[in-house]
Amino acid sequence: QVQLVESGGGSVQPGGSLRLSCAASGWFYRTYCMGWFRQAPGKEREDFARIDRDGITSYADSVKGRFTISRDNAKNCLYLQMSSLKPDDTAMYYCAAKYPCDSGRWLGFNQSPDSWGQGTQVTVSS
Repeated sequence: QVQLVESGGGSVQPGGSLRLSCAASGWFYRTYCMGWFRQAPGKEREDFARIDRDGITSYADSVKGRFTISRDNAKNCLYLQMSSLKPDDTAMYYCAAKYPCDSGRWLGFNQSPDSWGQGTQVTVSS
């Protein structure tokens, strides 16, 4: 399994921006499908952004147009650029990986990850 470590969380005001990073270990990172999940206290985990091996992305409606998932295979890194942040975006954010992955099923949110990071907290508050 790939090892994942998130960073970049913090506190931001509503309307602000934040960029999360997820560093992955392993020589075969470029073959993994990746995603971002989040969980707020008392709520179910939300599966909201995914990217396949070729950089094709898909998003949940809750973040579409505000968040961008991307990857840099040369750096073994996954990113999440978040803008127009709202208090409802407050949560622990996790990156996750899947290998092997079926791109169609992964981007359709129909395949579950098998590796997880430890999470990074994002708080949106005035």
